[in-house]
Formats: sequence, C-alpha cells, structure tokens
Amino acid sequence: MHTIRFFTSGESHGKALTGIIEGVPAGFDLSPEDIDRDLKRRQGGHGRGGRMTIESDRAEIISGVRWGKTLGSPIAVSIENKDWKNWLAGMSVLAEDRGSIPPVTRPRPGHADLAGALKYDMKDMRNILERSSARETAMRVALGAIAKKVLADFGIVIGSYVMQIGNVRAHGEIPADDRALVRLFKEAERSSVRCPDEKTSRAMVRAIDRAVKGKTSLGGAFTVFAAGVPVGLGSHTQWDRKLDGRLAQAIMGIQAIKGISFGDGFAMASLPGHAVMDQIYYAASARSEGKAFYRRTNHAGGIEGGMSNGMPVLLSAVMKPIPTLRKPLMSVDVRTKKEFSAAYERSDTCAVPAAAVVAEAMTALVLADAFIEKFGGDSKKEMKRNFRGYLSYLKSF
Repeated sequence: MHTIRFFTSGESHGKALTGIIEGVPAGFDLSPEDIDRDLKRRQGGHGRGGRMTIESDRAEIISGVRWGKTLGSPIAVSIENKDWKNWLAGMSVLAEDRGSIPPVTRPRPGHADLAGALKYDMKDMRNILERSSARETAMRVALGAIAKKVLADFGIVIGSYVMQIGNVRAHGEIPADDRALVRLFKEAERSSVRCPDEKTSRAMVRAIDRAVKGKTSLGGAFTVFAAGVPVGLGSHTQWDRKLDGRLAQAIMGIQAIKGISFGDGFAMASLPGHAVMDQIYYAASARSEGKAFYRRTNHAGGIEGGMSNGMPVLLSAVMKPIPTLRKPLMSVDVRTKKEFSAAYERSDTCAVPAAAVVAEAMTALVLADAFIEKFGGDSKKEMKRNFRGYLSYLKSF
C-alpha cells in the first residue's frame, strides 16, 4: 500500500489541470512559489513549441495548506490553461455545444489517437488526444515539487541533466559522488538544452535547429539523480516493493519515454561481472556518520536487491522523437477509410530537457512515498524523530 497517492485530471485545452496528492504529513513548508519554480523549468528548453509562448504556468494551492504549512490532509493544486479562452465551445462540458468544432478523424502515427479511439469507442479522436497530451505532465511536475520539499528537509536533492539529443551525445562517465552530481545539475541549469557540457550544448542546439528546418523532431536521453538517499528505501520482499521497479513504472509512465536503466544499465550486458559490481569497503572513522560501509563506484545506480544502498540513486531514460510532425506522416481517416496526411497539432521539435524535469518529479514522488513508508508519521516532527533513530541505529551496526 502506497503512503503517498496522487491523481491528475484535465485536458490539454480544457479549463485547467487539477491534481490531488494525499499522504504528505503535517508541518512541511509549502508555497506556490516552490511549485512554480519547477513549472517554469518544465516550460524551458530550446526546441519547445508555440504553446510555451501562450502558457506561463502558475500553481494555485486549493487545499491542504494553511499559512505556509502542510496540514496532513490531501493537497489540491490547480493550474489554469491560458488557451482555454479559445476553446470555450470546443472543449465545453455542455451537451448543447456538441459539434461546435470539427472532429479529429485522422490519427497521428506514434500517438494514442487510434488505439484510444478503438478502446473507448470514440469517433472524434480529440477525446483521446486532449488527455494523452504531455500537457498533463505540468501537474505531475507540480505534485513532484511538493514531494521534493518533503525530501529536501531530510537532505535529499533531486536533479537531472541531458546526455543526448538526436545523434549529439555528451561523453564522460556519470559521477558516483553526490557533490559532483549536484555540480553537474547546476551547470546544466545554465544551458538552454540542460546539458552540463558547453560544447555539447551548442551542438545540440544546432541539431534542433536543423530539425526545425527539416520539419521533423528529435528525441534523446537524460539522467536523473537523487543525492543523499539513505540506505533501506524499498524492499526485496515483494516484487512490487522494489524501489527500482517502482521508479521504472513512474518514469515509463511519462509520455514518449521508451526505455530506462539504472547505473551502468544496458552497458552491463557487454561487461564481465567483476567490472559492474560495486565492491564494499569499511571505514571505522565514518561510523559516527552512519557511513562506515561504503562503495567507491556506483555501477548499480544506488539500488541493490530493490533497496537503496546509500549511494546516489541514478537512472537514465530515453525519449523518442515527438511524433507530431510539421511534415505529417501517412495515416487513414477513420471515417472515410481513405489515406490522408495525419492531422497536425501544435507541438515541440524537441522536449528532452522538459522530459527530464518531469522525470525529476516522478522520481521525487516515488522516493517520497518510499521515504514516508520507511520513516512514516503524521507530522514532520514525528518523521524527524524516526529518521534520527534510524541514523543512530546505522551508526551502531
């Protein structure tokens, strides 16, 4: 049973996105500005489309917070869709507005359009594409920002950076040290494509510009890390309690994500066992800090046996090129059964930097769930007591 549950609701061109997160203990600081920072980061990145010039996302906290502190009750958040004014009849909830705009009958390859229309018996695929749109991830970022606030009180920092866009890839190993990862994250935040390497960033921008001229799109890859994660989150005892399994589902649930790995990931397939195991050492001098057992490498990505092992949690994910193209691919009109160019909906050329921010949010939500599961309480003070007791136990082990 999850300690944190969350739900999102809303359509891409509907009135607003709404989210509810339940299970956040009382006493944590929270303001709309804490959420808005990550919403702004999600909207950035070279290669974003016209929607970003319309929307300037702001979070409205509707419930669960009073005078800047969480109450322990469900927290509801709303994000207004600024474009709603242009869709008042087209996305109306009223029956009398039916047919006010033409139906979408040409499914776009690579989208949920056709499969969703067949599954839900919808002849107008706008009923599918509005909810399946990545616009929904704005609310996941908002709820993830709340989870980040919880984790930050216990010294856990979550960040990300882009490793690849198209065929342009940053070289170098992912560091195993918390501070080095945070440093890379800060460097990435200064880049328009969120890549920490300046030379590679410029090459990525050029690749995106070429894709714009070619009326196509680009995918890529990014890394998400969580620094300061204590040993023992997750469990080996059941398949659905394994931390890497929970993270994998959360990341794969992001639109356009097609693969995920932890630590060295797929590279392990071509390496011998001795090259990918993180050997264990003991330093008596670090016992007072609860870090006497340590590793010099992090091939496992901070997770062994479905549990965090005290090293930074590291995951990498691959995003496919956005399937909505200015030069549409062929499809079939579901009404006439004739071949046509697929419908075009306003879209991005590259959203890999934004997807990394969404992945940060999902990582935060999973880790906060596992953290409260381990150190649970109804208030921040109770969690702090439980956490301090666990650290004392580690020091004595």
